[in-house]
Amino acid sequence: MVARHKKLKYTARTLRKNMTDSERLLWSRIRRKQLLGFQFYRQRPIGNYIVDFYCYSLNLSIEIE
Repeated sequence: MVARHKKLKYTARTLRKNMTDSERLLWSRIRRKQLLGFQFYRQRPIGNYIVDFYCYSLNLSIEIE
């Protein structure tokens, strides 16, 4: 189980480095608490998945196609 989490962590780091144009555009608008003061994280491992963007206080995940 621990090995899977390490693999997801590594994969998430790789995805952060290689974001799509759509992800870059959204990230430029929501980073640094620009959206009503809410903190977002990008390429966040949650369970067995990696979501594109996640806001902990809103319990909101965003997936970009």
